[in-house]
Amino acid sequence: MESALKPFRVLAYIVGVMLLVLCVAMVLRYGFGNPGLSKVTAPIHGFFYMVYLVAVMNLGMKGRWSWQYMLGIMLGGTVPFLSFFVEHRVTQKVRAQLATAGA
Repeated sequence: MESALKPFRVLAYIVGVMLLVLCVAMVLRYGFGNPGLSKVTAPIHGFFYMVYLVAVMNLGMKGRWSWQYMLGIMLGGTVPFLSFFVEHRVTQKVRAQLATAGA
C-alpha cells in the first residue's frame, strides 16, 4: 500500500495547485474577459484530475476502503484547498494502517 501512497500524494498536490490556478483563471475569464489562462489550465487540471481518480482507486483497492470513502476522497479534488486537507488525512490513515499491519 506504501507504493500506492506516493503517487496519490503527488497527484493530490498537483490537482490542488492546478485547481487554485484554475480558480484564478476563471476569475480572469469571467471577471475581466481574459480567457487565455483558462483555455490552457482547464484541460491540464482535467487530465491530472482523471489520473488522481485512478490513484485514489488504486490506493483504495489496496487499502480495502469502502466506495463511499473513496468517493469522498475523489471529491477532494473538486474543492479548492480541500485536496491538501484530504491528502494529509489519507496519509495519516494509511501510515496508521501500515503500522498496525507491521506490528
